[in-house]
Amino acid sequence: MFSVKGLVESNDLRSVPSNYIWSTNPEDPILHETENVPTIDFSQLISSNPCEQSMAVQKLGDACRDWGFFMLINHGMPETLRREFLRSSQNFFDMSEEEKKEYAGGNICDPINCGTSFNVTVDKKLFWRDYLKCLVHPQFQAPSKPLGFSETSEEYVTKCREIIQQLLKGISKSLGQEENFIHERMNVESGSQLLVINFYPACPNPELVMGLPAHTDHGLLTLLTQNELGGLQIQYNGQWIPVNPLPNSFLINTGDHLEILTNGKIKSVIHRVLVNNKGARISVATAQGPPLEAVVSPAPELVGDDNPAAYRAITYRDYLTIQKSNELDGKSCLDRIRI
Repeated sequence: MFSVKGLVESNDLRSVPSNYIWSTNPEDPILHETENVPTIDFSQLISSNPCEQSMAVQKLGDACRDWGFFMLINHGMPETLRREFLRSSQNFFDMSEEEKKEYAGGNICDPINCGTSFNVTVDKKLFWRDYLKCLVHPQFQAPSKPLGFSETSEEYVTKCREIIQQLLKGISKSLGQEENFIHERMNVESGSQLLVINFYPACPNPELVMGLPAHTDHGLLTLLTQNELGGLQIQYNGQWIPVNPLPNSFLINTGDHLEILTNGKIKSVIHRVLVNNKGARISVATAQGPPLEAVVSPAPELVGDDNPAAYRAITYRDYLTIQKSNELDGKSCLDRIRI
């Protein structure tokens, strides 16, 4: 079966096939319901009022260092565009299996890649997840079907890129650097932007499966939105915390390459996705990274005798290949390049 959605719809599925069942880990951290991630007001971050902007930059820096996740409000993305893109994403997954197979890439780094699980060639157990991945910058790539999908995608990811670039300026200032510090070090203007649309069908036994196991994201920042069904959890102080986004907000998380660049001052945080039996969850992530051929290493400005370089230099492309060629094992891919 090409997709989980196809599996669910092929018959009256009453139980989960054995190749999707995950064993429960008795050492799983305790779930903590009362915490929630910080909230950043984007309008304050780009305010012309120096005092207001300075306070927002400090709050942004604290969120990146302490949590690695934050909710972004007043971001300027029209709610109509966000909702339209979620509808377009649903329409893509509603296409027939044969139509979706047209976009099944033969290589994990293909500019358009539609598939299921994470990497079915190495996954020991399959994940309850279908996906579409598109490299949308520096050259925009997207499926031509369904009607209107490509146009809506391009408008959406362009706006996301503008938001992420402003956030990177704020993070640069929070590190005590010039606002274009990350832009220049990572050549952000020519950098890679990856669009990932995840589809998690309703599952008859959600406690037995995993949408995505514990992992970290590559790149600098990931901007995430979703439909009304939750499922994302982040690891904070050794506990799993469910994320409940505010209406019309984005969830932002720091990526592995921001941790490398800052030599660990900012951490890329482990997170996972659970599924439910109520309905399909759709999430849309846009990950901003450097150009594929860029060599990423700790910035000299953030390395010193008391803080030696903690990661070896590696090209962004090689890092992606390492991550995508191995199974998600509950650890950060950063472990493979630590000094």
